Amino acid sequence: MTPTDLPDTIPVFPLPGALLLPRARLPLNIFEPRYLAMLDDALKTQTRLIGMVQPYDAPGESGKLHRIGCAGRVTAFSETEDGRYMITLSGVSRFRVVSEVDGFTPYRRCNVDWAGFERDKGAVERDPAFQRDQFMDLLGRFFDDQGLKTDWDSLGEAEDELLINSLSMLCPFDPEDKQALLEAQSLATRRETLVTLIEFALRRGDTEEVMQ
Repeated sequence: MTPTDLPDTIPVFPLPGALLLPRARLPLNIFEPRYLAMLDDALKTQTRLIGMVQPYDAPGESGKLHRIGCAGRVTAFSETEDGRYMITLSGVSRFRVVSEVDGFTPYRRCNVDWAGFERDKGAVERDPAFQRDQFMDLLGRFFDDQGLKTDWDSLGEAEDELLINSLSMLCPFDPEDKQALLEAQSLATRRETLVTLIEFALRRGDTEEVMQ
């Protein structure tokens, strides 16, 4: 999908903590009537795009959206017997929210700008400075600390971008931390941010253990 294919207005799904990144996949369970309507409308368009964006969770910021989100194309969907949709969004590109559209749809729509995110629509990113062995050791300690399980063989075989982006999406960080990972300018910057968040979580866990 080229920049000229991307629409100026897209539906947005403000879901706290749900992070989508370019070339990554995000499974979603859609059940609220307004988002069922959003999905139905998106499927009627040529691009089938839905924008994932973090709402602010600070006091007094109710309903306000972060300026940067990521649009995904609906690449898989199935309907359950009780009327829910199980869908997969494949990340296409980040965007900058220009303004929110006033209208009659039950879901929110935004005018967006795709400029500045050309890297998202290019080739898979590399991270030449990535020290995988040290990172996997740190990740192992973090998963033990958090009580998380994973397929370590698959992680070990994943390319740099898939590994870093998948972990950025899946690790249990706060919404504001997820936003920082989304806004990282490059894969290397995202990896550095991810490492910082993991190290902070481990230090916080050590501190809490000492205090108990």
